[in-house]
Amino acid sequence: MSISKKIKAVSFGEVLWDVFADGKKIGGAPLNLALRMQSLGCEAAMISAIGNDQDGEDIIEYVTRKGLVTSGIITVENYPTGLVQVYVNERGSASYEISYPSAWDKISLNAEVNNIVNAADVLIYGSLACRDNVSKSSLLQLLELNVYKVFDVNLRPPHYSTETILQLMKKADFIKFNDEELIEIARSLGSQTPLLEDNIEFIAHKTGVKAICVTKGKHGATLLWNGESYNNSGYKVNVVDTVGAGDSFLATLIMKLLANETPQIALNYACAMGALVASSAGANPEISAEQIEELTLSVP
Repeated sequence: MSISKKIKAVSFGEVLWDVFADGKKIGGAPLNLALRMQSLGCEAAMISAIGNDQDGEDIIEYVTRKGLVTSGIITVENYPTGLVQVYVNERGSASYEISYPSAWDKISLNAEVNNIVNAADVLIYGSLACRDNVSKSSLLQLLELNVYKVFDVNLRPPHYSTETILQLMKKADFIKFNDEELIEIARSLGSQTPLLEDNIEFIAHKTGVKAICVTKGKHGATLLWNGESYNNSGYKVNVVDTVGAGDSFLATLIMKLLANETPQIALNYACAMGALVASSAGANPEISAEQIEELTLSVP
């Protein structure tokens, strides 16, 4: 599945190994996003850091083979390539134990990184990379550049604060939450309502951001775009694990919207992609255009 307009995207943040009970897989939300965007026909680049170790070498080999631009991934001494212990419950929902410090906590900037972002159509970033001041400082510098900015909130306790989340939201042009993240952040900023739509409006008013998407697990997603609200009620699949489903959802949604697809069709495709990833093992399964088309034509 590809999109006709060649879009340049860059993703900032963690590259790592997700360690499951039966083995490990390459992951990290920003890397999952970049890999999915590449698979959709985007020219995708990654800004991150690996350790001087075999795990880091294996990540570079893998993402290079997938076609990602890797010149923004630096190697740092004295810090290992990231590892995350992933625990999947009987419903397929995942929880995480994230090693600290890891190489991706120490992302530093150079001329090549700045050139990559300056040439991009979109910069996607999350909150987890801001748990360490080195990577946070680098990200905040990049957010001053003239590029469309997408904030994937992606809360991972205890690695965030309300103050940092608000700071990152105010830098964004587009914000993506899941429903639990939206309620938590809105309440921490003073919202008194439990209603999802009201909290979307609350965040829009609080941050000045007019493009906001909220995923709702098996119940689909809601998108605020150009003052209009769009909804998809989800697609029925057998969930294997939810790792990476939200990342592929966001990658698909942003790609479609930047390619000037109608918001409702973009949202439908994104929800189908997220559902299909959740029905497969790991964060980066191959998903075909035919699978997407078949699911979007089914009854949500």
